[in-house]
Amino acid sequence: MQGKLYLCATPIGNLEDMTFRAVRTLREADLIAAEDTRNSIKLLNHFDIKTPMTSYHEYNRIEKARYLVEQMQKGKNVALITDAGTPGISDPGEDLVRLAHEAGIEVTSLPGACACVTALTLSGLPTRRFCFEAFLPQDKKERQTILEELKTETRTVILYEAPHRLVRTLEELLENLGDRRITLCRELTKKHETVFLSTLSGALEYYRSQEPKGECVIVMEGRSREEMREEERRSWEEMDIREHMDLYLSRGMDQKAAMKAVAKDRRIGKRDVYRMVLEGKES
Repeated sequence: MQGKLYLCATPIGNLEDMTFRAVRTLREADLIAAEDTRNSIKLLNHFDIKTPMTSYHEYNRIEKARYLVEQMQKGKNVALITDAGTPGISDPGEDLVRLAHEAGIEVTSLPGACACVTALTLSGLPTRRFCFEAFLPQDKKERQTILEELKTETRTVILYEAPHRLVRTLEELLENLGDRRITLCRELTKKHETVFLSTLSGALEYYRSQEPKGECVIVMEGRSREEMREEERRSWEEMDIREHMDLYLSRGMDQKAAMKAVAKDRRIGKRDVYRMVLEGKES
């Protein structure tokens, strides 16, 4: 009989957010894999959990994952915990989950605390559609690529940031995306929890004079579709018919669909578009 992998959510601040099921599972597991054993031992001691623990973190994510899979193949049940929140969200747990599935090991996730969802529900911004970016990449080229993609993101965006990098990140977001409404959450579920409804420019002005403390979650409104349509309209108004057609063809449309789109934009008939394109080619 193979063992099983349990993804156990742990509190992001307030220890009362630990679930009964998570405590029982951690007690009954054969082994606990923890992102930082020095941090997690405090949690285990608080709940009187005596299960053996081993480290599983960013720097041994593949090698140790293979070891844990081997233990589960031998019949041991492994519980995975992160420093705070739900394993697999912005941490190396995703690799262990993938390798466990590939080995045919059963995986189950125990619901619980998660900073991104907690911040989203507090934000006052649209929650039906959202995207989670976690921490922006430190590599400059990759970071700029993500910022470029976020320019046209219409969903609510959730980002994590450390306090010492917060001002820099707010500056980059404002410079690349323009001013947006945001809700900045700090110290979620803890004694000094703050939920700051502002804008990128407003938050930047505030935190340039007030040193941020505690882990931060930035919830930012997405780009307005109306604004994007207006921007696109201004761009094609400066084009001739052929250039307007090429705009849609470059997006993968066939000629018929592109003509239809151009006709709709310019509020003219498709035959008129065809005639003008043809005349342009002949000239």
